[in-house]
Amino acid sequence: MGAVPKRKISKARRDKRRTHDALSLYHLVPCPDCGEMKRAHRVCPSCGKYNGRQILPAADEE
Repeated sequence: MGAVPKRKISKARRDKRRTHDALSLYHLVPCPDCGEMKRAHRVCPSCGKYNGRQILPAADEE
């Protein structure tokens, strides 16, 4: 027979263990080219630019 807990883990103890499990929000910054909010250090989804260079076609060109 395997290991079995001697006592039920209380809800408070269980929830204290899970305090760090919440998802965090993305850090959003304004795009320097179009001004739309985008995730930091990623290609802008609206204009397709990153660091001043055109990486993807713009969303309205498709």
